[in-house]
Amino acid sequence: MPTPPTLRELPDTPASPEVVEIERALTRVTYLSTRARQHDRLMALAGVPLDRAAVALLRQVADSEPLRPGELANRLGVEASHVTRTVQQLQKTGYVTRVPDPRDRRAQRIELTDTGREAIARVRDAGARGMQLALADWTPEELSQLATLFHRMVDDFLAHAVDEESEPRAAAPAATA
Repeated sequence: MPTPPTLRELPDTPASPEVVEIERALTRVTYLSTRARQHDRLMALAGVPLDRAAVALLRQVADSEPLRPGELANRLGVEASHVTRTVQQLQKTGYVTRVPDPRDRRAQRIELTDTGREAIARVRDAGARGMQLALADWTPEELSQLATLFHRMVDDFLAHAVDEESEPRAAAPAATA
């Protein structure tokens, strides 16, 4: 896999109008999906009293559990101290537990409890139902095409991640729609 370019190595050629529009649309989607009111509404629908950091951590662990706290911090793009505090709170409230790392018994990994798995399932279900309502006028074919293209875009973003330190990143396995 080629080494991703640093910010200084990006081509000077302007992006195509289509790419500019995709960037604008993604910015709007990101803004809408990360608003505090939206998060609060989603948590109320799911019946889960968690903040955004806790939900992000639970989602990450659910997708690839169990993980060491340092790996969680790396995947979430936050400082290890943020993960430590969030894990401590989630452990106190019964959403996660620490288990020994089978490769290094001195290290620990973070794993969802049954309560954590149930909570993240409810959050995902509430999010999917809201999305279903918003996309109700789309045909199944359009939804399938959008899902396929979104997965392809994320995979390509990961494969061509721009990192200021030029640290290569591994691409995630391709997801199926």
